[in-house]
Amino acid sequence: MNSPPRLDALLRPRVPSPLREVHDERFARHGVMLLLKRDDLIHPDLPGNKWRKLALNLEAAAGRTVLTFGGAYSNHLRATAAAGRLLGFPTVGVVRGDELAHRPLNPSLARCAADGMRLHFVDRTTYRAKASSEVLEGLLSLFGDVEVIPEGGSNALAAQGCTALGRELAGECDVAAVACGTGGTLAGLAAGLSPGQRALGVPVLRGGFLGPAVERLQREAFGGPSGNWSLDERFAFGGYARSTPELEAFAADFEDQHGLPVERVYVAKLLFALTALTEEGAFAPGSRVSAVITGTPDAPSLQDSSVSR
Repeated sequence: MNSPPRLDALLRPRVPSPLREVHDERFARHGVMLLLKRDDLIHPDLPGNKWRKLALNLEAAAGRTVLTFGGAYSNHLRATAAAGRLLGFPTVGVVRGDELAHRPLNPSLARCAADGMRLHFVDRTTYRAKASSEVLEGLLSLFGDVEVIPEGGSNALAAQGCTALGRELAGECDVAAVACGTGGTLAGLAAGLSPGQRALGVPVLRGGFLGPAVERLQREAFGGPSGNWSLDERFAFGGYARSTPELEAFAADFEDQHGLPVERVYVAKLLFALTALTEEGAFAPGSRVSAVITGTPDAPSLQDSSVSR
């Protein structure tokens, strides 16, 4: 499914995003070609999978207030707020952590507020129950007729929007790999690929919940399983927005070698995983492996590796 024409005309996303080969000896010595799918270049305010996941949801909202969820450093909240500013519709961000309501806004939430997003802070117990009818009814009673988009933007419309990513890679690679938070991008990517290609998801969170989540999203979006996909859950590095000296050193080295600023929460873990899998012989000689670069590093003032985004 293509992005809505009206949004394309207003926001002018750069799609299809560039696909670029990079020479990296860690891959080349195993006969593996590494390609970077530069979704981070799609749009300055809605980069990567944020554009692909939000486009159909925003079209469905038809100008109504969009209400969505995120943590104190949520990229998804920032992208939604930016879309509201650019397209002229109201946004509400339900933020995890009611203790934040009485503190100065951090740079990420300040950016949301500057873009016109109304911030509504809830305690962590309520936030965990955000999909329950009780919590949703309470939010609707507060904010009225709103379009609700889940945390991370992953729902059936998001998965459908991400099929375009798979179609752009059709025939271009053997394996298309993406870092995963809530599963929507992987669900759509796999559905859009051609027969003979496969999608690989690298979860950045622990917990083993992503497999069922991707299966559910594909049922909701496509009526059942679609495409060939798998997960490798060994590269979460302690959990969401967590890192280690080894991962940091790897990301810095990749930046030095290839001139690519490496986003640490998702992209660093993806590239590390692909390097390790190549060393393990997971990809046959002659394989073309595409890494989907889903975002850009935050400005230093927005970075906080201890807080989930």
